[in-house]
Amino acid sequence: MNPNILFLCTGNSCRSQMAEGWGKALKSAHYNFYSAGIVTHGLNSLAVKVMQQVGIDINQQESKTIDQLPAVKMDYVITVCSNADKTCPVFAGGKVIACHFDDPPSLTKDLQDKEAILAVYQRVRDEIKIMVVQLDDLINKRALN
Repeated sequence: MNPNILFLCTGNSCRSQMAEGWGKALKSAHYNFYSAGIVTHGLNSLAVKVMQQVGIDINQQESKTIDQLPAVKMDYVITVCSNADKTCPVFAGGKVIACHFDDPPSLTKDLQDKEAILAVYQRVRDEIKIMVVQLDDLINKRALN
């Protein structure tokens, strides 16, 4: 039985959605992936766009809160933003791992240039991919602590 991994963020609109998409695309043979937020902000259209650029369709994923997740035990909860880390609820038996990434909507809110905005989303997307690629090492390191 594969371990369950939850990517947790504040609004489950961007970073956690990208992480879930990467997880399913790269590591679904080894883990079951979920994402949720403390609140819901809806699926971010630019997150969808930059994931489509790398051939991953997250358009059918939904922004959801922890309460809307299926009733499964989360073996690992990976917080992808500092706010989620600070407000992370207790998951019985789940190990919480903090992996914070910049928030593209916050970083781009004052930008007008569409290419510059996309570049921020692409950078964060690629940083999240690296984390997912290194997931086994991240989990093993956490298990040693």
